[in-house]
Amino acid sequence: MERMKAGLVGCGNISEIYLENLQSSPVVEIVACADMVIEKAQARASQFNIANAFTPEELFAQEDIELIINLTIPAAHAAVNLAALAAGKHVYAEKPFAVSLEDGQRTLLRAKEVGRRVGSAPDTFLGSGIETARKAIDDGLIGRPIAASAFMMSGGPESWHPDPEFFYAPGGGPMFDMGPYYLTALTSLLGSMTRISSSAGIQIPDRHVASGPKEGTPLRVQTPTHLAGTIDFENSAIVTMVTSFDIKGGSQLPRIEIYGTEGTLDIPDPNFFDGDVRIRRAGSEEFEIVPPVFEGTRNERGKGLNEMVTAIRNNQPHRASGELAYHVLEAMHAFQRSSLEGKHVIIKSRAGYRQGNSY
Repeated sequence: MERMKAGLVGCGNISEIYLENLQSSPVVEIVACADMVIEKAQARASQFNIANAFTPEELFAQEDIELIINLTIPAAHAAVNLAALAAGKHVYAEKPFAVSLEDGQRTLLRAKEVGRRVGSAPDTFLGSGIETARKAIDDGLIGRPIAASAFMMSGGPESWHPDPEFFYAPGGGPMFDMGPYYLTALTSLLGSMTRISSSAGIQIPDRHVASGPKEGTPLRVQTPTHLAGTIDFENSAIVTMVTSFDIKGGSQLPRIEIYGTEGTLDIPDPNFFDGDVRIRRAGSEEFEIVPPVFEGTRNERGKGLNEMVTAIRNNQPHRASGELAYHVLEAMHAFQRSSLEGKHVIIKSRAGYRQGNSY
């Protein structure tokens, strides 16, 4: 299969692991890096022996590039996606898919109009951890899934990130930062979401950068930092979910558990690609490890991009799709809307393509 020529835009922290992993991709060839700060693009291009460093506008104008990898900050995701599509390129973006639902809808419509694919992280649900859990559910090992719990309990990224401001701006917070991993994994395992009810708040408004050159700088918190709610799924499962940047003392709660009529599945951290899946069957007193469906590694970022390009070449749907990412985006907004409006919020979209698997 011919490798698809790609350009990467947004040469910040996350770009390094993408470039490292995609060096060995059998289907993607990164031929250019781009950034609004051209020196960042030049540094990444030099680090990975990539021939070209451009501004974003220069990158979009390159006729030989078929695919744009969008690793910009969340507030720029939709604008870069739309610019890439306008230039006739496929585009694969980091999460979240967009900040606003309107921009997410605009992106899907534009992709359809120009006949190009849109994909989005997170792609961790394609890793061995979530895929092993999915096969266990599909094989009926816990019977019919009826409920689940999901907890992302953190003290916030200002303790380690040198530029954490965007985590506390609209499009950030624990829901928009980490929620995509949990909601995408749950959707892969249980299907589409239909209704959400929640409470959300800014529980710790006074924050400061804790490391790096900006240490001590106050952070302006503009988005909820603790969100707790319930999600109804199309298959009738009911999920309890909490995402928080306000848990300073740590937590012993599970990442994700799926409860079925015949047993319970303990799911590994959906922020990573691997990890043990454990099952406790009805009547048993202990959890046991479910054999993985394939061997994976902890950080395989770019896996969804490879899957999308393979699907394009084979004229098949891809799994880390814009439709799935938009469904997750709508759910994340619903967590905030439900709290503000004091009522259930109905999820109108559906997750799209679920068939096919890596196992």
